[in-house]
Amino acid sequence: MENIILIFVCLLIGLLLQKVKDFPQDSHKALNQFVIYISLPALALFYIPKIEISSDLLYPLAVPWIGFAFAFLFFSILGKKLGWSKKLIGCLVLTGGLGNTAFVGFPVIQALYGEEGLKTAIIIDQPGTFVVLATLGVLVATYYSRGTATASVIIKKILVFPPFIGFAIAAVMNIFQYDFVNELQPVFQNLGSTVTPIALIAVGLQLSFERKSKHWKFLTLGLAFKLLITPAFFCIFYIFILGKSGEIFDISIMESAMAPMITASILASTHGLKPKLSSMMIGFGIPLSFVTLAFWFWILQIF
Repeated sequence: MENIILIFVCLLIGLLLQKVKDFPQDSHKALNQFVIYISLPALALFYIPKIEISSDLLYPLAVPWIGFAFAFLFFSILGKKLGWSKKLIGCLVLTGGLGNTAFVGFPVIQALYGEEGLKTAIIIDQPGTFVVLATLGVLVATYYSRGTATASVIIKKILVFPPFIGFAIAAVMNIFQYDFVNELQPVFQNLGSTVTPIALIAVGLQLSFERKSKHWKFLTLGLAFKLLITPAFFCIFYIFILGKSGEIFDISIMESAMAPMITASILASTHGLKPKLSSMMIGFGIPLSFVTLAFWFWILQIF
């Protein structure tokens, strides 16, 4: 419960800081860079060496990868037909294709399915959502921000992306079953825990409520895709097409229904992909997701 309260407190702090004249106007940029250069690599170095991958977890692990591919196809095809700008398409792919499977996902899954359920959620988040962000997410952000980025530019962008470097180091450690000494564990854990408060304050600093904003219709479409269309897709795919059932698949579908990923919004913002819209996807998406998550939990109880 305290995690949920923290979300709204941090968003409110960001909104209030907009009114403080002495607070730097572009401070959200510095906060975003702190998350990318410090918080996310620390998170990878803390969690990934501890993960145990098994064949039973391949289905939940696939959720973020399939979900991101689905978002890419949906928004790129629709965007081309409707004549959207590349920056708009990129923004919706990132914020509609990546879910908040950790900070919102972990407490929700733990409350509904207990500690065993949380183990599945960590698999979905770390080698799933986190790695998609650090690879495909950076690829999409680079391509849609530059317009004609070459393969070498995109590869270089991924390789020097700090969270990807952190992931690569942590993945090697996982393969060789090595982890940091106990004295360093709380260091990485505490640095990684700064992701949500700092990122949400940065979102709050950029969030605006303009009634005549041109972003409202895109916000509606983006949130409808993330909160309704994506989980419906996984319900049909896993339950009706593959004939799968059980707690692992219920958790996978619930994680696919989470609000847009905070860090995906930061990635879109730092690449100039409609920063206001990306902030709105977080600011409105997180509160609304608690309603839609209750709906999907009820649906899964029926099946």
